[in-house]
Amino acid sequence: MMEESLSQDNNQATPNSYVGTGSQSAVEREHLCVDEFIKDMVGSRALATAFELGLIDFLIQHSPCSTDGIRGTWPSDYRGLGLLLDLLTGSGVLERQGETILLTRRFTNALRFRDLLEAKLQFSFQVSADVADLFTELIRDPSAFQQRARMFQLFRYDSSPQVTPENLEQARRWMRITTALTRYEAAACIGGHDFARCRRVLDIGGNSGEFALQLCRKYPHIQATVLDLPVVCEVGRQHIHGQPGAERVCFLAGDARTDDLPGGFDAVVFKSMLHDWPDDQARLLLRRASECLAPDGVLVIFERGPLELAAQPLPYSMLPLLLLFRSFRSPTFYVDVLKGLEFERVMVDRIDLETPFFLVAASR
Repeated sequence: MMEESLSQDNNQATPNSYVGTGSQSAVEREHLCVDEFIKDMVGSRALATAFELGLIDFLIQHSPCSTDGIRGTWPSDYRGLGLLLDLLTGSGVLERQGETILLTRRFTNALRFRDLLEAKLQFSFQVSADVADLFTELIRDPSAFQQRARMFQLFRYDSSPQVTPENLEQARRWMRITTALTRYEAAACIGGHDFARCRRVLDIGGNSGEFALQLCRKYPHIQATVLDLPVVCEVGRQHIHGQPGAERVCFLAGDARTDDLPGGFDAVVFKSMLHDWPDDQARLLLRRASECLAPDGVLVIFERGPLELAAQPLPYSMLPLLLLFRSFRSPTFYVDVLKGLEFERVMVDRIDLETPFFLVAASR
């Protein structure tokens, strides 16, 4: 699980001969504009409050408007409103022209990715106490940190095998976050590898099926299977139900480490999954995935690489990733494992989103 990888140290250098230059398009990066509005704790909290109190939705419908126009529907005292408006103006959410208030163009652009914006706000708030109270343990004693951190109370995989109402609700809480991230990260992965020759794809640890769904939308001939734990599969079925392409996505409940797996796939994909596991378990998962491939199949890994934090301040939106810094491996690890599994051709591309990602594609 995610917490088991905290004790790993995988910041090896990557041989240049393996790494290509990522060619992600501007479209694949445009969702990163949401991070401009999650730079610091106070500004982020003010924005979340504006969402919670309906101020953002009011301004979407009535922007531009006057301060008095807002006061007419405001549920709190006017001094509180004044403070909130000041904070939102200072963080670039609002523009004020005398008594006229409107959403800035930059923020209106970011609202195209509102689900991601709200998910990142929620995720950062949920783990902020871990940074404030447990940062020393994070640096000094990873085991003590993972036992106490709220991060791992949220991402509880131990309840995922048994489908109960309580376990389904627990899974939905963290799957809302992972689904929002995948919805926008998937474009870079799908854009970075050509799946045109694939007809059957297995997505191991495919979570809500969001990645598989997007893959099927781009490639109408693909049939995708999502393998994950039973509770995750049930939430995933509900997530994709009725969406275009969902008829070509099926869910297979199981544990990729121990259960019998189907074979004959043209591609097996790990999207932001292997970092959840320590090195020995990641090797096992890669070996078992390789056995699922057709002779000419390809194994695709899309994972964050080690964080690069020395050049600029860490934005508030990246607090969750900071807590997982030990989990993100150099692609050298995956290249070495795949070479050991007799993959003759292993290609690596670096893709820069809010952190470095690596796309590894291996074939025999």
